[in-house]
Formats: sequence, structure tokens, C-alpha cells
Amino acid sequence: MNFIICGAGQVGWQIARHLSGERNDVTVVDNNPALVRRATDTLDVRGIAGFASYPDVLERAGAEDADMIIAATHSDEVNMVTCQVAHSVFSVPRKIARLRAQSYLDAIDSNLYRRDHLPIDVVISPEKEVAQAALKRLQIPVAFDTEAFLKDMAVMIGVALDDDCPILDTPLRQLRDLFSTLRVMVVGIRREGTLFSPDSGDQLFPGDEVYLFTHRDDVSRTLEIYGKSARRQERVVIVGGGNVGLAVARALEAQASRIRVKMIERNRHCAELAADALERTIVLNGDGLNSELLAEANIDRADAILTVTDDDKTNLLAAVRAKSVGCPMSICLVNDPSLLPLLGPLEIDAYINPRSTTVSSILRHIRHGRVRGVYSIGDAEAEVIEAQVLGTSEISGKLVRDIDFPEGALLGAVMRGDEIFMPKGSSRIEEGDVITVFSLSSDIPEVERLLQVSVDFF
Repeated sequence: MNFIICGAGQVGWQIARHLSGERNDVTVVDNNPALVRRATDTLDVRGIAGFASYPDVLERAGAEDADMIIAATHSDEVNMVTCQVAHSVFSVPRKIARLRAQSYLDAIDSNLYRRDHLPIDVVISPEKEVAQAALKRLQIPVAFDTEAFLKDMAVMIGVALDDDCPILDTPLRQLRDLFSTLRVMVVGIRREGTLFSPDSGDQLFPGDEVYLFTHRDDVSRTLEIYGKSARRQERVVIVGGGNVGLAVARALEAQASRIRVKMIERNRHCAELAADALERTIVLNGDGLNSELLAEANIDRADAILTVTDDDKTNLLAAVRAKSVGCPMSICLVNDPSLLPLLGPLEIDAYINPRSTTVSSILRHIRHGRVRGVYSIGDAEAEVIEAQVLGTSEISGKLVRDIDFPEGALLGAVMRGDEIFMPKGSSRIEEGDVITVFSLSSDIPEVERLLQVSVDFF
């Protein structure tokens, strides 16, 4: 397949890395020659320096033969015009645009993006994706990462193991015997900064960050076994009243269970807009780092603090200050991946990476059809792929023990009809099953070969 990716920033680079690694023809366009050079030096892609919305630049990028264009520059307007030019001049079949401004997003239901108006097939909103990720973190606050799969019936949870975790030093195969009725399995372990897919003889140690799949009905018991308590969230403080904070507060207000939400926003105009838009949320105007303002928000009685301003350092420091006065749970928005190693020493419980959520969303739309979902793990260290098993797939009809998965990949939850189960070596994978696979990035091409999947338009 031929792809043009407009924008060679963090999101564009990651998408290019994924697609070029799957033996697609990828061209990266950016008006910053240094970013183009970084892409061509590190990836198997072509690079074009220039403005993506210019017809001559798209022509040099090969738009006449492109199957899809992904407009992910930092400018909404450039992304929109790029899709229009790609459609009107070059008849590119599929067009994805990343849009941030709320006004453009509000127009999604107005037919603005129809083919005969502004032809964008898929609109990706980073703020919307981040807000959804924040809500998922709040639902399971003791997890540093979480994502739902298989029609929301299976959940992937990332938990950091403490010294008092009751199942330390126990081989994974024994855990399955000890908790035979519990639908859970470990698919990934990060130990001393290195992520790997475990085998049945591996043990868990203090400090390990463990990725596991569990049935949604078994989440509470699973967390208990792994030394975590699934406390109910009744009071939440949100620092940041922009699009993300506002979307989270609205969603919390809409929940059936009454959750008391207080919001702190530094910008007075934004605070006034948030106060007008929200019904039950108390909005405070001021600096989220101010200890007196945090005290006014009753941070010592809050169950969790969610820091989602546009400044990483403010998010981290506000969370640290909140925990220092008794808030038990902190969730931070972190854009800069170089700051992630600080989360442990700062005792930040969970984080949200906008790049990862946006990349996952784009990949989900690119791989629509045979691959039903994609979720990026960490700093693009691994992916969880949800896919339906085809009759032509190499794994169809085989026992799990006989499937030659690469060393860095492990089969997770499986859905057959309406049933969710955690496969054993003796389980047989059948045509029509929907499976989840945890795979290190380097092994994704081999996993997709086994599944016989390809980029598939919808």
C-alpha cells in the first residue's frame, strides 16, 4: 500500500515507523527539513520537505498513486486543506485528518466532512482520545495503563508490583493452577526498564510492571490478587480546564454514580467557560500548584487527582504536591516521553501519553476490517492487536502450543461467540475467533504474517 504521512512530528514519525515496518511504501512530508531528515535516516521511508497542503508538494510525494493520506501536522487548517487537495486534485481514496480545535470537532455531525463538502473520511481528535484514556484510568486508578478489548468484555491492565504483593516469586504456570477459576493471564512484564513477553516459568518480582488480560467481571478479584485494591472514586480533583479536563468533567457528571468533581484552571476565561458548561462541577480559578488552592479544593479528601494542563512539569508537580498532602492517587498527562522515568521516583501512579493514544486511534482506522483494534504500549515498545482469525490464517485450527508465535508475542484473551476465555496450550484457535495478541514492536510483522492481515480500507 502507498501512504503519505503529512507531519513528521512525534505522531507522524510513529505512524511512519509502524507502516514502513509492515513493508508499505511510505512518504513523509513536513516543512521542517530536519524532521524529514530524521524520518529518512531512521526509517525506510521517502521524505519530502515542503508544505503538505501545496499541490506541487503532494505531487512530488506521489499523491497520484497514494492509497491513503494521513494529515497529522500541527495545524488543523493545513490538515483540512491537505485532505481537500488530495481529494480534488489527486483522487486519493482515503483521508485521515488530526483536528484539535473544538469548533471543527463540533461540526462533525453537520455533514461538513462529507465527500462533496470537505472530504475527510476520519477525523482524529487528540483531546478526545486523551479524555477517554483519562476516564479509563479513573475507572481503574490503581492501574498505570488500561484498555478494553473484545467488545469491552476483556480488559488489559498494567499494574506495578509492590513488596507486599502476595504472588511474588511464583511461576506463572502455578498461578494459573492456584486461581483456576480466575480469567486472567500475564502477557507482558517490564523489568528494570526492559519490556518482554514472559513464558510459563517466569516469576514476578517487586518493582515489575505487569501487563495482564482479565475478564471485565474479574477485574476486582484480579487486582486484589496482585496486591491492589479497587477503591471506588467518589471525589476527583481535575487540574486543567481545557478541552481534555472539560471532556472528563462532563463524562463524570454524566455517570450514574455521583462523583464529586472540582476543577482548577489558571486561565480566568477558560475557567469561566468551564463553569458555564458544567452543572455540578465546582470550578476554581487559580494555579494548580498553589497549596492554598489545593486545600480549598479539599485535595486531602480527594480519591484522585487528574492533572491535564498543557504543561508537563505543572502536571507532575501538581500531582506530587497533591500526594504530599494525602491524595492517594495521581494521574498525569505527560507529552514528553523523556519524563516518563521520573514517574516512579515521583510516585506518580498513572500517566496518559497523548502521542500513544493518538497513534493507537489512527492505527485502528488504518487497520480496520481484519484487524479490529490496535493499542500502543509505552513509548511504542509494543502493541496489543485485536484481530479476527481468518480461515486462511496459519493459526486457524491449531492448538495454541503448536502456534509458532515469535518470542516477543503472546496470545491474550480470546472471544468465541459471546464467550471470553484465556487460552491454554491445549486450546484450539478456530476460524472466526477474535483474538488479542501482545507483541513487542520488532515482532509485529511476524504476528501479522501469522494472522495474514493487511491494511484494509472500510
